[in-house]
Amino acid sequence: MREILPALRRWYEAGTAFGLATVVAVSRSAPRGPGAAMAVGPNDEVVGSVSGGCVEGAVFELAKEVVETGRPRLQPFGYSEEDAFAVGLTCGGEITLLVRPVSAAVDPSFGEVAASVAEHRPVVVATVIDGPAQRGATLAVWPDSVSGSLGSSGLDVAVTADARGELAQGATGRRHYGPHGERREDDVTVFLQSFAPPPRMLVFGAIDFAAAVARIGAFLGYRVTVCDARPVFADPRRFPDGVEVVVEWPHRYLLGTEVDGRTVMCVLTHDPKFDVPLLEVALDSPAAYIGVMGSRRTHEDRLARLRERGVVETELARLRSPIGLDIGARTPEEVAVSIAAEIVALRWGGSGSPLAETAGAIHRPRLRPV
Repeated sequence: MREILPALRRWYEAGTAFGLATVVAVSRSAPRGPGAAMAVGPNDEVVGSVSGGCVEGAVFELAKEVVETGRPRLQPFGYSEEDAFAVGLTCGGEITLLVRPVSAAVDPSFGEVAASVAEHRPVVVATVIDGPAQRGATLAVWPDSVSGSLGSSGLDVAVTADARGELAQGATGRRHYGPHGERREDDVTVFLQSFAPPPRMLVFGAIDFAAAVARIGAFLGYRVTVCDARPVFADPRRFPDGVEVVVEWPHRYLLGTEVDGRTVMCVLTHDPKFDVPLLEVALDSPAAYIGVMGSRRTHEDRLARLRERGVVETELARLRSPIGLDIGARTPEEVAVSIAAEIVALRWGGSGSPLAETAGAIHRPRLRPV
């Protein structure tokens, strides 16, 4: 929902009801994962996607229907071999959508949730999708507050505890409860959608390649920071809008900034006076990805210097250098694509091979929190 939020806030604040379809379950090879959303607003304006084009026509009609009736719908879509004209996924997967009306009258917490997502404040939206509880009822859960109700105080308490656990992991998925929040029962199905702050991309070295890497990092949804100790290079005018630019020695900046298990680092300086102290700090962090630019010869020298400083082999093995996948990249933009491809492959467990040479499912479950 994050990418369609500006339109949703505009409709909501104007007092206009809209239909919101959210992917709440996926099986086999589906093009979009849980949490993907599509909405239909005034004048039949459509934003977002739930399948990459396979079922959007049918979802458009469903979204209009729920606004007119005020009743949410839980709708599965799969692949029909029997009926060539049936609406479904050509990839052979299955998705289940919750399509519900949204307005201030039926979802008074939506405005505050939307503001939290826009301001990168963590929040979870819990929505009843099946069972005796009211389908479409929502409960918004922040680290220190809640808003709304799923219809039962016991259910609210249980879901709030689970939602905060999911938020800490940035996880989205379904949970099952009894009517009053009882554990180990499955009468009520609740979809927990986490809106954790965007993961960080830290780019060290404000060289020409850094602008392209920052641009593609922002495109992938990262909150990007570029850091360089040289003010002449660390000039915000050289980088896309929205990218933070910091003038500081890289290792000093890294010691004082937040790094978690979703953070990716791209070290582009290829200068030992910057690289070595920076990588010593980076390898002591929980970062998901540490890619380092430079030739193989440069990297061997870098490894030797790090060993001299006491960095052990298990830590050195985390370094990905030369950075990126082998796609023959030459220009800064091509190199940025190569780096982004490596990050995405690590996130989803991809091989980096051409899909035409692989077998099995194209869309994989997330393996790493990159």
